[in-house]
Amino acid sequence: MTELTTLGIKAIRDGVAAGDFTAREVAEAFNTAVAEAAALNAFIVTTPDHALAAADAVDAARAKGDALGAMAGVPIGMKDLFATRGVQTTAASHILEGFKPEYESTVSQNLWNAGAGMLGKLNLDQFAMGSSNETSYFGNVISPWRKAGSNAGLTPGGSSGGSAAAVSARIAPAATGTDTGGSIRQPAALTGITGIKPTYGRCSRWGVVAFASSLDQAGPMAQDVTDCAIMLEAMAGFDPKDSTSLDLPVPQWAANLNADLTGKRVGIPREYRMDGMDPQIAALWDQGIAWAKDAGAEVVEISLPHTQYALAAYYIVAPAEASSNLARYDGVRYGLRDLPDPGSGSGTGGSGLQDMYAATRAAGFGDEVKRRILIGTYVLSAGFYDAYYNQAQKVRALIARDFEQAWDHCDVILTPTAPNAAFALGEKLSDPLAMYLNDVFTVPASLAGLPAMSVPAGLDADGLPLGLQVIGKPLDEQGVLNAGLAIEQRAGFVTKPEKWW
Repeated sequence: MTELTTLGIKAIRDGVAAGDFTAREVAEAFNTAVAEAAALNAFIVTTPDHALAAADAVDAARAKGDALGAMAGVPIGMKDLFATRGVQTTAASHILEGFKPEYESTVSQNLWNAGAGMLGKLNLDQFAMGSSNETSYFGNVISPWRKAGSNAGLTPGGSSGGSAAAVSARIAPAATGTDTGGSIRQPAALTGITGIKPTYGRCSRWGVVAFASSLDQAGPMAQDVTDCAIMLEAMAGFDPKDSTSLDLPVPQWAANLNADLTGKRVGIPREYRMDGMDPQIAALWDQGIAWAKDAGAEVVEISLPHTQYALAAYYIVAPAEASSNLARYDGVRYGLRDLPDPGSGSGTGGSGLQDMYAATRAAGFGDEVKRRILIGTYVLSAGFYDAYYNQAQKVRALIARDFEQAWDHCDVILTPTAPNAAFALGEKLSDPLAMYLNDVFTVPASLAGLPAMSVPAGLDADGLPLGLQVIGKPLDEQGVLNAGLAIEQRAGFVTKPEKWW
């Protein structure tokens, strides 16, 4: 029998439906793989019983001749930003350690309804704030990849680093991710897997721990484009509990996949060719352009003139929303409560409410979270709101307009996903600005709410994966997936990390 842990969503689902193997056999194989990969630190908690129970339900349904769901028999990893009933949900923070929701996020419930099971809750940058998965209270996730000739630990990217590492290491066939400024696409590129951020509003945010509410969007991370299409169909859909959810039917993205780009125009934004760009990234981009032409597309140069301001605008808007969202963590209703020593507070009889807030947040939030809360509070404060936050929102509107005008000339846009391959853990942690630059190619699409995906396209000189990004029109996930499939077929990327864990 084929080693089950090498299979992706479609192969597992179809194999279970055909009786080639049982869903329980699949769940047992992946549970074992997860247990053996503790060195990656990809999971915060594991839930082998959940995976087995879901598998048994699928096997029983098949035995009775019942119709099986689109994800039947597929055990997945769940980013620990999604509320899971009765299972610890922490957003990789100390302040939520031990929190077990009494409810299920809409996205995770949709996946369980489709027949998926849960292998566990995946590690991430704390509250999804980071680009390297080094800000988690539960420790760094380590990429399964290694530079040629080196054993140094590498970043899997962030914030969905646990998701990326798990899929890349083949200890999960797929995983959920969330993308605020590139947190699905960047880690997918750095670990040689595929990930898509759908149009803002396609997937419900209900039950997802909020970072920046106008930007956060859930999406799938998987081995290939087809698997992403299948999983996105299962995740997406209107949710009346989320005021930003789009009341639209979910298209049949997987059934309509088509790698023929004849008649399509692929835009190449001149502003993305930045000074000092890594020659290997530039060469890969040129190769991607050649692949698009080979698939039948017309390649056109376009301009996105406000790209240069995107990163600055994002790092005002996102922290501002984070500052507001994270105000709910105060030690009063749930999560960590830290009380100062009696008599050390500002009140005459000991610690006061403000002292409890301060002590709880000081202990519960990590340095990067505190940094972003401080930035966000500053730009929202009296005297600075107009100078910073309002200006950033105006720039955001201009960036969205750039894309709207670009669609007059092209159907999809092709760019690199990240400015570099995976870097060593600790290499950029002391320099927040260098870390923020990892999102330079992904942030513009997030600010505009557009669908975008990363597809693995090659290796650099050190044998590390590099990705190409496809950006599409609002609601045109199909166009993005089709262009991604065309690149995937021509890139023929099949390299997997050599097992060291």
